[in-house]
Amino acid sequence: MSGEPSRTCPNDTTTPADEKVSLITLFVEFLLIGAVSFGGGIVAYEKILLTEKKKWLSQDQFMAALAISQTMPGLNSVNLAILAGDKLRGSLGAFIAMFGLILPGSLFVMIAGYAYKEGQDHPIVNLLLAGIAACATGLLAAITYKLGADLFKQIRPLLIIGATFILMSVLHLSLILVLLIMVPIAIAIYRPRGT
Repeated sequence: MSGEPSRTCPNDTTTPADEKVSLITLFVEFLLIGAVSFGGGIVAYEKILLTEKKKWLSQDQFMAALAISQTMPGLNSVNLAILAGDKLRGSLGAFIAMFGLILPGSLFVMIAGYAYKEGQDHPIVNLLLAGIAACATGLLAAITYKLGADLFKQIRPLLIIGATFILMSVLHLSLILVLLIMVPIAIAIYRPRGT
């Protein structure tokens, strides 16, 4: 009836992203992510921000943006920030999100680079770097599990993951070659059957 408020269906893809997000909020949120995360874990922080904390993107929108960001040149986290910023506030939003994300890391790298140059022969420096690498690996493994928890229970995704791992880690094929091999296979496996 025309007098009743409209209701959304469970599969509705509208999100708070449909409401205008302020540029300052966008900058501050991505600045915080850039300041508190490192290594592969940064994608986990972006997922939490975009889909859980602010709910600016739906799970499907986030996964689509992540998939696109992984096929583009550059860092996945930066690509993801650009795509999210563009969806939320257009070109200016893309720039603001990217700038907020990379600013803390850029400052840290400049300071750390200077400190490393001054103390690179000290054994503690190498131990610290090994510890940071281990933390980044753990964070990347955690976000991989969180993103793919449902997929790890299904045979088709496991076959694609296994084949991709073999092509990359065992046969040492380039990323472009792996994509050229695996994308058509994935499309063939997941193509819609006759409707």
